[in-house]
Amino acid sequence: MESSSDYLWLAPEHIRDTSLAPTKEGDIYSFAIVCSEVITKKSAWDLENQDYDLDELVYKIKRGGRSPIRPQLETEDEHNSSLSLLVKDCWSEEVEMRPSCDQVKSLIKSMNHNKSSNLMDHVFNVLEQYASNLEDEVQARMKELTEEKKKSDILLYRMLPKQVAERLKMGQPVEPETFDCVTLFFSDVVSFTTLASRCTPLQVVNLLNDLYTLFDAIIDEHDVYKVETIGDGYLCVSGLPHRNGNEHAKEIAEMSFELLRAIGTFRIPHLPNEKINIRVGLHTGSVVTGVVGMTMPRYCLFGDAVNTASRMESNGKPGRVHISTDTMKFLTEVIGGYKTELRGEVIVKGKGALETHWLLTPEEQQQIFVE
Repeated sequence: MESSSDYLWLAPEHIRDTSLAPTKEGDIYSFAIVCSEVITKKSAWDLENQDYDLDELVYKIKRGGRSPIRPQLETEDEHNSSLSLLVKDCWSEEVEMRPSCDQVKSLIKSMNHNKSSNLMDHVFNVLEQYASNLEDEVQARMKELTEEKKKSDILLYRMLPKQVAERLKMGQPVEPETFDCVTLFFSDVVSFTTLASRCTPLQVVNLLNDLYTLFDAIIDEHDVYKVETIGDGYLCVSGLPHRNGNEHAKEIAEMSFELLRAIGTFRIPHLPNEKINIRVGLHTGSVVTGVVGMTMPRYCLFGDAVNTASRMESNGKPGRVHISTDTMKFLTEVIGGYKTELRGEVIVKGKGALETHWLLTPEEQQQIFVE
C-alpha cells in the first residue's frame, strides 16, 4: 500500500495481514465500499464530516470486533435500500458470510427485474440522478452566493461611493478628483468627554450608535454623502461624489436644521434626564477627493475647505449653525431664502481673524419675528 488512504477500500483481513494474497471475498468487500460511495454520493467513509482522522479510521477497521465500523448508508430510495442490504452483506466482518460474485450478480438482476439487468446501467442511472441533484444544488448555492454578494455590496457602498467601489472591485485605480464647489458639514457633541465619563464603555458605544443611526436616517433624505465619524465628530458633504450644481449649500443647510430638531428629542437610555447638544459648522469651498490605503481603503477629502469647516464647528456654539462668509453668500445670494446673522470676527486657528455668521433655523427666525 502506498498510503493510508489506500486502506479505505481494503478488506479488514488484508489490512491486518498485508502479505495476504488477493481474494474474491476481499474484492466483494471493496465492491461494497464503492457501492457505498454511489449510494451516499459521498467519498469513501465521508471523512470530511467525521470526528476521526484517516489513521484512526484505519485502526478501527483493522480492529474489527462484533460491531465493526462501516460507512453510513442513509437512503430513502427503495431501490437503493435493497442495494444497501446487499452492500452490508458484502462488507461483513466474517469473510465466509460475504456473498459470491455470482450471488451478487443474481441479486442485482432481481433488483432490476423491470429494468435493464446491466449493473452499469443502474450505476449510470444513479450517477445521472446525482448529476441532476448536483445541478439543483449548484443553482441553490449560486442563488445564496448572489444574495451574499448583494449584502457585501450594500456594506461596501456604505463605506465608499458606488463608482469608487466598482473601480476598486475591478482592480482599477481611482484617480484623485477635484470638486470646485461643495459644502461641508462638521458636528461635534458638546461636552462629550464629560458625558462619556459617566458611562461605561458599552454605554458609550450604544449612545454613539443610537445617535449616528438617527443622523444617518436624516442624511438619507438629502443629497449628502457621509464621509466619516471620528469619536463624537461627524463629517459629511454635499456636491460630491455627484455634482449637484448650486444645491449643495441648500442640502447641507436643510439637513442641519433637521439634525438640530432631532437632537432636541434625543434621549440617553441610561441618563434619561441628560440632554445631548451639538455644535455645527459649515463651509463652502473646493476639495480634492482620493482613495487612501489598500488593506482598508478610505475615501478622503483634502483641502483648506475641510480645515475651515472644522474650525467653524470648533468655534461655534451649542445648538447653533456656524457658517463661513462663503456659505453665507451661497445661501443668501445664490440660492436665496435663508436668513443669517453676522457674528463678527472670530480668531480661527491657522486662519487669523475671519468674519463668520450664524445660519438662523426656522425656529430662530420665528422667535425673532415674535420678539
